[in-house]
Amino acid sequence: MRELGRVLIGLGCLALVLGAALLLADRIPWLGRLPGDIVVRRGPVTFYFPLLTCVVLSVVLTIVVNLFWRR
Repeated sequence: MRELGRVLIGLGCLALVLGAALLLADRIPWLGRLPGDIVVRRGPVTFYFPLLTCVVLSVVLTIVVNLFWRR
């Protein structure tokens, strides 16, 4: 039961961080509009894939995780 409790607490913390990130994402003007992001507009259809934004976020999250969970 202890491990289930730890998993639930971890998921709750993750949900809290993701929710806060979604609330604050509008305040970062460059997020999702970097030069490597792909936008294709064809008539009424728009395809958007934030490729470089994903890479930048991945690098930042990797650094943060390595700082906190390195043993």
